[in-house]
Order: sequence, then structure tokens, then C-alpha cells
Amino acid sequence: MAIKVHGIALSTCTARVLLCLHEKGLDYELLPVDLASGAHKQHPYLSLNPFGQVPALQDGEVSLFESRAINRYLARKHKDIGTDLLRSSSLSESALVDTWMEVEAQRFYCPIGTVIHQIFVNPLRGIAPDEQVIEAEMNKLGKVLDVYEERLSKSKYLAGESYSLADLHHIPILVYFMRTAKADAITSRPHVSAWWDDISSRPTTVEVTANMML
Repeated sequence: MAIKVHGIALSTCTARVLLCLHEKGLDYELLPVDLASGAHKQHPYLSLNPFGQVPALQDGEVSLFESRAINRYLARKHKDIGTDLLRSSSLSESALVDTWMEVEAQRFYCPIGTVIHQIFVNPLRGIAPDEQVIEAEMNKLGKVLDVYEERLSKSKYLAGESYSLADLHHIPILVYFMRTAKADAITSRPHVSAWWDDISSRPTTVEVTANMML
């Protein structure tokens, strides 16, 4: 039975799960959720994700939500096929993956997500982007990216010399960010830029993000 993913290709969180599935070479079915009609805020979808957000995953009797947790589940269950996204064969390497996944979730995603919301989402709602908010969040993001630049000057990927969930989790939001006038926050940092060129050009990334066209 194929894995079922409830969500939409444009969603960064849905795309995060699809990237993991592609890296693992797993069969899945993407079941569109009609966000425009508010289907994600109503039953039966709320039985899959009580917070009314996408994505949700069904794998046989297992039902999960929260994209990062879903990816950990998939990487653990299928650790012996596809890319070893958790570096599960090495305790020290897997600890680094955990560390940088936390960095992405706790330090990177909030400022960049706010910038993307201001630039892309607000205009769709008839609200002008707040330049003061954008500037403040870009300052926060810049400090995080300075740490990334230092880290990536010493290793090819965030958690070491192998691609992992720590890198993959950054991709969907960066796809949108790199289409903005703020993309020089990435391109102006040589090691961060090289890292982005690497992870964004992976065949799985190209395949999944081709459907993320606004």
C-alpha cells in the first residue's frame, strides 16, 4: 500500500516530506487538500491533523502530522534504503544531524518564514509587505547565516560530509526565498552559496521543487 500524503505541492511543509520520500525512493500518493475552501480546517481532514495544517501522512495504520516528525519517521523506518538522511550508522554523526535539524527549526525557519510571508502571502491578502518587519527579520536571518557560513567553511554539509535531513529541511523555504530580492543573503556568503547550489541541484530537489511555482 502506497504512502498517502495529504497536502499541496506549493506548501513548503508538504514539499519537505516529498523531498524525503524521493530521497528514499518510496512510492506515495499525493492527495490534494483544498485550502481555498478551508477543507484543512474541517472534518474529515481534522482527524488527520487537529491543527488544520498540511501535510498529514498515512502509512498503513500509522497517521502522522508535522513535516519534520514525518521525515524522522520515514528516515528511521527506511534507514536501509535510499539516502541515509539521519546518518544512523554513527552516533556522533546522527547527533550532529539532530543538532542542525534543531537549528533549522528553532533559529532559521522563523525569520526566513516571516520574510516569505511578508513578500508572498501578504500581497495575496491585499496587505502591503511591512518593510520594517522584513528588515528586522533579515537582520536575524543574517546572524544565523553567518553561523552557517562558518560551519560550511569546515564541512560540505551542515552535519558533516554527508547530505542529511539537516540540509533537506532548509530546501522548500529557500526555493521561495531565492526568488526574492533578498537572495543575496545566500549568494553573498560563499560557503552558504556553494551549499545551496549543491542541495538545490540534487535530482530529487529539482523534481520536487519544479511543482513549487507560484
